[in-house]
Amino acid sequence: MTEPHIEPATIEDLPRLTELLFDLFTQEKDFTADRDRQMRGLRLILENPGRGRIFVLRSHGYIIGMINLLFTISTAEGGFVMILEDLVIDHQHRGHHFGESLLLHAIAFARSKSFLRISLLADNREHFSVGFFQRNGFIASDMVTMRLLLKESEDKGTSPL
Repeated sequence: MTEPHIEPATIEDLPRLTELLFDLFTQEKDFTADRDRQMRGLRLILENPGRGRIFVLRSHGYIIGMINLLFTISTAEGGFVMILEDLVIDHQHRGHHFGESLLLHAIAFARSKSFLRISLLADNREHFSVGFFQRNGFIASDMVTMRLLLKESEDKGTSPL
């Protein structure tokens, strides 16, 4: 297999994926870096592929990047859509178009499964990330991101339904 290559993440990848997210969230003002939370969220996806997919970029057996896609339904689009939740490349491997490779893989995956849209949140203070997504076909929305943080469940991630 040529190096580096993209493949679906497995439960065995959980520790490395958690570290990548921890590093990402230490840089994000709106999120808290918490290894237990990040691992719990990743596990919820990996244990139920109906919720989403995580793809990893491996080089010589080591994960150097990941992209996390969540599945939902849009009433506006009238069908299935994706939320690009996380895209992160290990800081030592940035600048080699690995993020673009993962993003293009995710877009191809979405098209192959007939998803109608991919949405994401980009840090508006981070002009590089906004430009990166725009160069890859994403357009800015007039929608304003808002959120209401609810008290963490005692069940730690189990479905309330």
